[in-house]
Formats: sequence, structure tokens, C-alpha cells
Amino acid sequence: MSESSAEAAVARPAHTHRDHLRQALEEVKPHLRRRALELVGFLVVVYAVLKLIPALEEALHAIEHASWEWVLALLAIEVLSELGFVFAWSWIVDPDDVLDRGGSGRRMDEHVAWAQLGGGLLLPGGAWGGMGLGGVILHRFGMPTKLIAERQLNLSFLNTGISALAIFVIGLGLATGILTGEDNLLLTLLPAALAGAGIIAAVLLAPRADAVAKRLQAKHAKVATTITTLAAAVQDTKRLLSHRVSWRTVLGAIAYLGFEVVVLWFAFHAVHVSPVPGFPIVIMAYVIGALAGSLPLPAAAGTIGGVAGMLIAYGVAHNAALSAVLLHQAIGLLVPLIGGAIAYTILRHRLGPLRPSTASEPVTPQTGASGKA
Repeated sequence: MSESSAEAAVARPAHTHRDHLRQALEEVKPHLRRRALELVGFLVVVYAVLKLIPALEEALHAIEHASWEWVLALLAIEVLSELGFVFAWSWIVDPDDVLDRGGSGRRMDEHVAWAQLGGGLLLPGGAWGGMGLGGVILHRFGMPTKLIAERQLNLSFLNTGISALAIFVIGLGLATGILTGEDNLLLTLLPAALAGAGIIAAVLLAPRADAVAKRLQAKHAKVATTITTLAAAVQDTKRLLSHRVSWRTVLGAIAYLGFEVVVLWFAFHAVHVSPVPGFPIVIMAYVIGALAGSLPLPAAAGTIGGVAGMLIAYGVAHNAALSAVLLHQAIGLLVPLIGGAIAYTILRHRLGPLRPSTASEPVTPQTGASGKA
């Protein structure tokens, strides 16, 4: 083989990989534009609703007169929260640095993670919608669909596990009086018991899921496959939580939830609420109320209604709860949108003009090669 032929053989995989990256970015571009338009629409709708409903005018007034110093602090803290997600994402979804190969440059996984965050902003189903967008991008990068699904589920179960542990610990602390702020057992002990039962059930039943799936395989193949997949995700998450090498991933997931709750807590300060509810109450209301974000509602309406409703249930004034949640949600929409746009700009600059890929062979990830240490 001549020298020029050898160089061409080496260059082909890198060129193919870059074509996949460019095609993935072409997929991201319309999503970013749509997210920007939806954010504007969300703000317009919120403003119109608050203006049209007299009972909510006080909430609008509080947001309009929010302290800009606090708003800047909220933006900075939200960035820390999203970086926690990005960190956990890169270690779980792309531990082998597949996205950084082929001459595409470093931190490609972080840019895709930001794109997934932006994709889950206003899609029905919340974070699950973002997972779908992230999966499309990863598939365009050459990652097999089955592997994408497994790793995205692992990330989702890790975040769910952290939230469940938070409800269990905080709820038990409030119920026993170790933490102050709420003494109604229906709002403290019951959520803690349900979260604890869910954790125990997942840990105990996951190892037995294969036997259940085999019994259902003949008549309910899809159900059996779902059980097997979910059980594998639970087992992987259990190993992740117990393995000391994965502590950085767990810290990323904790930061993602923790800083997000801090943003909501500080939002009360920004809109001049007094007294500000205790941090344990804000955690309980946020985690429980955010479950409504899984409902198929646009513009994060489920999350807004769920979190505000839970804050009111915990004794926060109606207008104060709504003002803080709306400000929190606006910050939570703005930061991923800006982060995704910046990441996209960097990728465009790095990879040049985007053209549809004509490559037929995807880049296959290889576990262990060039993996994260």
C-alpha cells in the first residue's frame, strides 16, 4: 500500500465520523429555533394569563419588581444545576468518549448533553421528551439505539433514585421533628413511606424480573421486554450508587437536583416573599410537584401547576408560591436554551458548514477504549 493510500484509509473513519456529527447538528438546529420561539410564547402566555385573571395580578407585580441581584444569582445557580446534569450525562451515556473520537474535538459529549437539556424544555412529557431528542442526536452520531436506550434509562433512574432518597430523608426528618417546617404526617411521613417502599421494591424485585419476564414472554412479549429493560436499568443504577468509582456521577446527579431546589428557594427572596418557606419544605414541594411535569402538557404547565400546588399545600401563600414558581421556571427555560445555543455555535465553528451525511457506516462505540478515567 502506498503512503497516500494509507493516509486515505486513516482519514476515512475520521471523515465519516465528522459527517455524522454534522448531520446531528443539522438535526439540533431546528429544535433550538423552536425552543426559542416556544420560550417567547411561554412568556407571552404567562403575562397574558396573569393580566387577565385579577387574582394573579399580585403575582405578576412581584415578578415585575423582582430584585435583579437575586435574578443574577438565580441564573448562576441554574448554570451549576445544569452542569451537574451534563457531568452525569457524559459519564453515563458516553463513558467511552465515542463522541470525542474521529477528530471531532473534546467536550462533544457536553455539547450533546446541553442539546438534550434544551430539547426537554417544552416538549410534552418533560424530561422524557428530552431523552427522545438526545437519542436522535446520539443515533446520528453512530451510537446503537439499544445502547442509547439503556444508558438514557440508567441516567433517568439515577435522577429518580436521588429524588426518592431526598423525599425519604427529608420527609422522615420532618415527621420526626428533626427538621422543622411541617408536622402534617400526610405531607411528611406518607411521601417518605411511599418513596422508601418504591426504593425497596425496586431493589428487591429487579433481580427477580427475569423470571417474571420469562413467564410473560409467550403471551405478552412487549411487557416482558419492558420489565427486563427496566430491571436492568435498576440494577445498573444500584451498582452505580454503590460503586466508589462512580461517585463523581452521583455527585453530578445530586448537584442537578440540589441546585435546582436552591434556585426555587432563592426565587422567594427575589420576589420579596416574607417569610420564606424552609428549605426542607421547598425540597418536598419541588420533588413531589415536579412529577406533574410528566403529564403531556406543553410549556411545562404540569410542573408549574404541580410545584405551585404542593407549595400551597405546605402552607405557602397562593401568590407567593405562584410568583416564585413562575420565576424559577423562566430561569429553568432560559439557561438551557442559551447553553444549547452557545454549544451549537461552538460546534458549527468547529465542524464547519453542515451538510447531510452520505456515509453508510455508523461509528460503533467500543467499551474500554479511550474511556473516561
